[in-house]
Amino acid sequence: MLKLYSYFRSSASYRVRIALELKGLPYEYVPVHLVREGGQQLKPEYRAISADALVPTLIDGDHTLQQSLAIVEYLDEVHPEPKLLPGTALDRAYVRGLALEIACEIHPLNNLRVLKYLKHTVGTAEEVKDAWYRHWIELGFGSLQTNLERGGKAGRFCFGDTPTLADICLVPQVFNAQRFNIDVGRFPVIAKIYEACMELPAFQRAQPGSQPDAE
Repeated sequence: MLKLYSYFRSSASYRVRIALELKGLPYEYVPVHLVREGGQQLKPEYRAISADALVPTLIDGDHTLQQSLAIVEYLDEVHPEPKLLPGTALDRAYVRGLALEIACEIHPLNNLRVLKYLKHTVGTAEEVKDAWYRHWIELGFGSLQTNLERGGKAGRFCFGDTPTLADICLVPQVFNAQRFNIDVGRFPVIAKIYEACMELPAFQRAQPGSQPDAE
């Protein structure tokens, strides 16, 4: 069985959980609390699995896989149904572009370790840290909304009427935005796609509140 080292609120872990659920793959969930005990990901036991002390990590037999998008594409190649990337090179590039816009342009600026550094090392006030968080999500969502509109390929989901890698990245980012009271309704295309995703049982099972380590 697959083994997933995960934290319920980790956006990157959330992406992998969605992929696993969409494909109906059973897996063992191993919680790694990113805050408790100074961060369980920093302990030697977990560093022996993940040198960069990040989640998720997926174990498949004797193989250790890291970085959420690489894991999702691995799962899509090894378990090709339902497909998470479209059939043509151009369409795959389009979907990957949306996914990377979220995973590389929005998410890293609001990652937990960045926020902790701002607060504890730089000495940023809580309200300033929260404003930082909202600024980068709102800026990123503005660009993403424009790209979805200009691309003209969205249906119920980011690409047509079946979930893809782009939706797998979008949903955790919207969840984060809602946690910080960002009005996602200002981005109607994004809000509509998020609602369509959350109607699916796979997305519901993968959401943070459904995980065994949820608080």
